[in-house]
Amino acid sequence: MSGSSTTSERAFVLGLDGVPWRLIDRWSEAGKLPNFARMREEGASGVLESTRPPTTPLAWPSIATGVWPDKHGIYGFQRLSEEYTQRMYTSRDRRQPALWDLLSPAHVGNVPMTYPASEVDGTMVTGMMTPSTEREFTHPPELQSKLEERIPEYRISLDYPEYADRLEEFPAAVDDMLSKRRELMRLQMEEAGDDWQLFFFVYTAPDRFQHLVWEMDPLLEHYKRLDEILGEVIEYADARGADLYVVSDHGFGPIETLVYVNRILEREGYLFRQENEGARGALASLGISRDTITNTLERVGISEEVLVSTLPRRLVDSVAEQIPGDHALYDVDYERTVAFVHGAGTCYINDAERFDHGVVDPSDVPTIKAELVDVFESVTDGDGDRVLEVFDGDELFPTDDRSPDLVVNGRDGYDSRNAITDETFGETGTYAASHRSEGIVLCRGPSIDPGATLRSARVVDVAPTLLHGIGEPIPENTDGRVLFDAFDERAAPSRTKVERTAVSGGDGGEVEEDFSDVEDRLKGLGYME
Repeated sequence: MSGSSTTSERAFVLGLDGVPWRLIDRWSEAGKLPNFARMREEGASGVLESTRPPTTPLAWPSIATGVWPDKHGIYGFQRLSEEYTQRMYTSRDRRQPALWDLLSPAHVGNVPMTYPASEVDGTMVTGMMTPSTEREFTHPPELQSKLEERIPEYRISLDYPEYADRLEEFPAAVDDMLSKRRELMRLQMEEAGDDWQLFFFVYTAPDRFQHLVWEMDPLLEHYKRLDEILGEVIEYADARGADLYVVSDHGFGPIETLVYVNRILEREGYLFRQENEGARGALASLGISRDTITNTLERVGISEEVLVSTLPRRLVDSVAEQIPGDHALYDVDYERTVAFVHGAGTCYINDAERFDHGVVDPSDVPTIKAELVDVFESVTDGDGDRVLEVFDGDELFPTDDRSPDLVVNGRDGYDSRNAITDETFGETGTYAASHRSEGIVLCRGPSIDPGATLRSARVVDVAPTLLHGIGEPIPENTDGRVLFDAFDERAAPSRTKVERTAVSGGDGGEVEEDFSDVEDRLKGLGYME
């Protein structure tokens, strides 16, 4: 079917969270992943460059919308406020229409950052960042009862801290989660029938598996399972004449050392911790810290998650500020701090116009930013090699003056973390690997050029390429470009001018919800403190 002059009118996106190009390249060339090899032989393929930082909450919205975070509005798992508090990002924070808002009918399954579910013309089952299966997480709502009947004990994700001391049980748990996700995909395929324009389904299992296991033999076995799923999707897409896009939001690679970037700021005099005075001082003098309190509560059956879910969030924030610890948000003295890192390496200068207790005059921000770049780039390992990559927020996010000032990520086996510690470097513990920027993109369909190589592809290029490939207009503010290398020169997308259309942004709004289970899962993967 590939390489003909016909054009598809529908597209299937198979998302594989965290799959790196080099593993797909190696194992498909070696004949160990026949369906990935088939995608490469009968379609177009290449490296897919992720966002900065290369993380799930930034990258999947960029894939789905075709714009960078400054336009879609999501910069991490937690949104930082001017009062130095945080809340979870949700689908209502996304300001740019996603593919499922533009194409209809659409069926969307397990895509991160889609909770709460949108009222699409079709079906949606929300993915990562869904608080709990006890909440309504499908559209239409009645789909949830079908899901629960067909897939008993369906879970949004695993409780990763459970496996820290028994990793031998982890592969089987991930396989079980993968099987349940596959059954969900089949359920949505049945619901879709033949009347759909977009099917967008994501498997997050590879990302979760690789964080804790980076050994080639078990990894290959996991990828063979993914290859089986891909074979099923190829048949489904072929039977309906659909273009198929296989994409990952970022790559992956081993890590050997953690770098605590807030410690670097503290050491250089840009960040100050809260003094142990007043209530904090009294608690500290008694040897009471956040760890001792939570450990004591857990011994009597009260977890931190129970407290968070029971008490109002503002009260939790207020109490947390009074308890000594190493939290990168609550344990900073903002009335003296010049800069701090929040989330996955996003660095903010404590601008007086931006934050309630800001100490930096806006006119001084460029100078301080330049100083911080020098500070971060001067951090080296024992061999004198740099351990951090630094990116200018104004260059990454030019349309949003509320975006992070800098992005600071680890390089070459180093992973940046934002907890406040007494040491710059730390051991990785149970974490074996973390994110890299080079993911995958493979596409196959009626108008795709067999064996083509996609060069310089970025996550924002997926949506415009998909839209143009099925003859649909592209939002006029899209940051991505159409990957014309993907299309057969005889096919309509190669000979048709790109059509643009105006779009409106999302409504926004905060979701009043208990995200304590989400926070616990993210902590288990090292995404949060």
